[in-house]
Amino acid sequence: MRLLCIADHVDPFIYSNSLKSRFANVDLVLSAGDLALPYYDFIISTLNRPLLFVFGNHHVEDRSHYGKHEALEDPMERLNREVGALCLEGKVRQVKGLILAGLGGSIWYNGGDNQYTDFSMFLVILRMVPHLLWNRIFHGRYLDVLVTHSPPYGINDLPDPCHTGFRVFLWFMRTFRPRYLVHGHVHLYDRNAAREAHYGATTVVNAYDHVVIDLEPAS
Repeated sequence: MRLLCIADHVDPFIYSNSLKSRFANVDLVLSAGDLALPYYDFIISTLNRPLLFVFGNHHVEDRSHYGKHEALEDPMERLNREVGALCLEGKVRQVKGLILAGLGGSIWYNGGDNQYTDFSMFLVILRMVPHLLWNRIFHGRYLDVLVTHSPPYGINDLPDPCHTGFRVFLWFMRTFRPRYLVHGHVHLYDRNAAREAHYGATTVVNAYDHVVIDLEPAS
């Protein structure tokens, strides 16, 4: 399973006529947020691959727009139907045999949209726990990949109030042991900067611009 992971910046390497030839062998696209929906539309229409994403703390107008509409269906499901990209925020999904979950937003720093304290993010995670436990019973694992916008605390994060990671993500990784945590939020202006770290059984990857992950089948 080859994953194309993106976040935070419209990468000219992706937003180009060569996208299809460069990434023809990609199975799935994951976005860790802060990218506009038309960018997703370009990628989906070019690659013809599923794209799953979370919202960051910027480009949240569409999240607010769809969230305000009252309908019988989940507003994020309606976004998926109309845009073609699946919002993974607060969800657990199985796609092409891969179990994925998503947690969008950043740490609370000025009261803006899609910002959370560690406790409020923990409450979001609690709503996902029954589905994760179901996966453990029937698939032998809780999940394969957690897609977040922000990094975990102390891993790939920064010390300023906006870019501090979530402590609760450390608990999540210890408890549910995803193989990968893919995040954005922290911009990597130096292409030689380290974008990968490890915490227990989990590889933590910063998807800024883009990164490709080759995921072996679950044992």
